[in-house]
Amino acid sequence: VFFFFVTLEIKREFIQGELSSIKQAILPIVGAIGGMFPDAWNWQAFWHTTALISIILAFMNILPIPALDGGHVMFLLYEMITGRKPNEKFMEYAQMVGFFILIALVLYANGNDIYRAIFDK
Repeated sequence: VFFFFVTLEIKREFIQGELSSIKQAILPIVGAIGGMFPDAWNWQAFWHTTALISIILAFMNILPIPALDGGHVMFLLYEMITGRKPNEKFMEYAQMVGFFILIALVLYANGNDIYRAIFDK
């Protein structure tokens, strides 16, 4: 029982640390992904940051945007609840809207980095 609670506490601290890192990466204070890596080479920091980026990508992938896996899960849940598939035309339009949402997010993120590189010196 003691081992279970110690393990649970370690996992809770790890998850809190990762959530804190994700929060720091999302906040505009951090800036571009390159700014997350330290100036001097450090293997532990490198792999920690690489894992953090992977976790952020996994989180983004499960968002309920139709072009991502979370959107597919959303449509599968709809099919499970109603017992029928969504209309093909609706699915086509939903995929296009999801794609444009993703393109908008990419343009926003890259535009934000470019703006900071030019005007925040």
